[in-house]
Amino acid sequence: MKVTIYGSGYVGLVTGTCLAEVGNDVLCVDVDASKIALLNSGGIPIYEPGLDDMVKRNVETGRLKFTTDAARGVAHGKLQFIAVGTPPDEDGSADLQYVLAVARTIGEHMTDYRVIIDKSTVPVGTAEKVRGAVNEVLAKRGADIAFDVASNPEFLKEGAAIEDFMRPDRVVLGIDSDKAGELLHDLYTPFMRNHDRILKMDIRSAELTKYAANAMLATKISFMNELANLAERLGADIEQVRVGIGSDPRIGYHFIYPGCGYGGSCFPKDVQALHRTARSVNYDAQLLEAVEAVNARQKSTLFQKISKYFDGNVAGKTFALWGLSFKPNTDDMREAPSRVLIDALLAHGAKVVAYDPEAMPETQRIYGERDGLSYADTPEAALDGADALVIATEWRVFRSPDFDVIKAKLSAPLIFDGRNLYDPDHLNADGFTYYGIGRGESLAKH
Repeated sequence: MKVTIYGSGYVGLVTGTCLAEVGNDVLCVDVDASKIALLNSGGIPIYEPGLDDMVKRNVETGRLKFTTDAARGVAHGKLQFIAVGTPPDEDGSADLQYVLAVARTIGEHMTDYRVIIDKSTVPVGTAEKVRGAVNEVLAKRGADIAFDVASNPEFLKEGAAIEDFMRPDRVVLGIDSDKAGELLHDLYTPFMRNHDRILKMDIRSAELTKYAANAMLATKISFMNELANLAERLGADIEQVRVGIGSDPRIGYHFIYPGCGYGGSCFPKDVQALHRTARSVNYDAQLLEAVEAVNARQKSTLFQKISKYFDGNVAGKTFALWGLSFKPNTDDMREAPSRVLIDALLAHGAKVVAYDPEAMPETQRIYGERDGLSYADTPEAALDGADALVIATEWRVFRSPDFDVIKAKLSAPLIFDGRNLYDPDHLNADGFTYYGIGRGESLAKH
């Protein structure tokens, strides 16, 4: 099938590449000429495990192509996917200007039937706005051309996006046309070798499904962080509590890991957008507001622990920071808890020596030449002479370090663990002072 993807960012590039991988003829369109040049040369603008090889393979076979020519994109595929960004507006609602700009572009150039599919995460009612934008342009052209609009939200996890796309647990199709439904069903059939996991529903329900899924997962994280903060004050260990409740199949273990807050491009933005959507229909979504508030507070918990340990004076102290990206297996720094910690430490006169397997170039792009912030080539190098080790991201390389090396390199054996990677009893027995999240320890005894 011939498919056009507008937007070659995270969602668009993964979608286009995976569709090409199963034999489709895919053309990706983007207004960023430098990004298109990079992709055409065999490079990729993001880090996602396995994506670079898959892009290269499909470019070489001719199944995957990239262009800045929107008219070429409209002419190419009967299926037109909109996968451009929907950044938060000033009030937290999703900004649809790029989505609607693509819709108008399709309307300007289409000459026969097209299915326009919203792949971007968009508020309920966006498909109707896309339909209206296309109809407006067609009316100005005096053209009577049939088209359909559908919703096909993505459920990709950064760091596991290829596996998620190639072996999906579900494919949600919001449709109001049998013809569009059949075309999209055919497109996704190659990914359904075991059994059909395509869920067809009305368009508004599909749009809400995406927001509901991310809001639910964010709620689980904030709930566990709320319990972790309570556990600290009650002298309980949240990790033991997590196992105790996760063994209940009604709850399960997914997304109940306490830590220093969630980040990324999806959860913060989507919870905010859903909250603003609720306001737009005069509904007070109190739970969504609380999920946001708890997460914002949780991102400060590492600095609060550090500041309390040093009696409010971290000026002149140096902290080794392991982990910068908002989660492992990505270089994405959007809304990362590490940024809140770095900003607070630097603002209070401390120095940070950071290490991350993938996100240091992106961090350098964000911060530039910032006084007090430097980077190490290895996790061990970051430790040299530091007053404490702080962990903000649970990369695998951090899970089983040489604690003798850590103790030897730090000026004092002190660890603040924002992801609960280590066993407090073992570390305390080995002479470390260790603070996790909700592990029952109390800084009051310092």
